[in-house]
Amino acid sequence: QVQLVESGGGLVQAGGSLRLSCAASVRTFSRYAMGWFRQGPGKEREFVAGVSWSGGSTAYSDSPKGRFTISRDNAKNTVYLQMNSLKAEDTAVYYCAAVVSRVAVPMTSTGYDYWGQGTQVTVSS
Repeated sequence: QVQLVESGGGLVQAGGSLRLSCAASVRTFSRYAMGWFRQGPGKEREFVAGVSWSGGSTAYSDSPKGRFTISRDNAKNTVYLQMNSLKAEDTAVYYCAAVVSRVAVPMTSTGYDYWGQGTQVTVSS
């Protein structure tokens, strides 16, 4: 069983930064590709960023590209999402997701098997 716990959300002004963390309770974290998704008010859950098991490959959706950076520390069983130049439209609940994969970085929610409870990010304009 994989447990994912997100942290680091909060209220920030537009133009500010936040770093989200997702700690995974799993025996072999390096088997998993990891992703970040978000769901804004009245919107569907959408892919934000993903990282391969090694950290060598990353993928981003168009909206946060250039502003967000995903990374992972396999020694700490943790994946991060550094969010810079935040905009009001980034306001959402952010979810961490995991899937066993040594090849691809899934970019859809159906590509992941395990999910965290989410952390709220609110950007004030």
